[in-house]
Amino acid sequence: MGFDDRFSVITINGSQVVTKKWGIAVPDVTFIQSRQFDGMNMNALEVRRVLKGERTRMLYALLWREGLSKLNERLQGFDYQCDRVRIVNRYERLALTRNLIGSCANELDAETKVSNGIIAVLFAIHNQATAIIISGINPDSSGHVYNDANLVRLHAKLDREILVDLQTKGYPLYTADPEVAESTGLPLWDEQALESYNSRYPLVDSKPIMRDRASLR
Repeated sequence: MGFDDRFSVITINGSQVVTKKWGIAVPDVTFIQSRQFDGMNMNALEVRRVLKGERTRMLYALLWREGLSKLNERLQGFDYQCDRVRIVNRYERLALTRNLIGSCANELDAETKVSNGIIAVLFAIHNQATAIIISGINPDSSGHVYNDANLVRLHAKLDREILVDLQTKGYPLYTADPEVAESTGLPLWDEQALESYNSRYPLVDSKPIMRDRASLR
């Protein structure tokens, strides 16, 4: 609702298949987990399948350890294009989470790892976004939109706690999904929210460009 040039689009792994249906063929930022580039499990295979022949403006390769040259080979292998690419190591990812949510997400095991969707939310906060509208991140759901395997989604408990904590701290979080608003207490991005936002941030000629601040350091 109210999507215009003030807003940037961040997609996670294969969720670009959804934004394409919205008429947004090229996201501004995409986060892809390292195992999706060369893994052979069903989820990794499906991510590469739906991204084949697609493009993003800025790609963040999370926890990729084999260097830029090998990453470019993997991208060419499923014909995925990007204008810019940056590898994010574990220490940078931890710095982002600890700066904003403390040590509860030390990522030592499955119970203390946050989802890549939450990483995207933290990235938006780090870039001083004036409204962060989340879609498709539901701690109560299972499966992924780009396959029908109904695989269990990890990190659900911690994701919920983090979303509630960030809202309590006053960050401008919204959800576009009514069931998530009801489940988590996040405000729904509706006509009233849009009207309030428009009064504070009127449309200008173009949206802000993420510059050096896009670094996760």
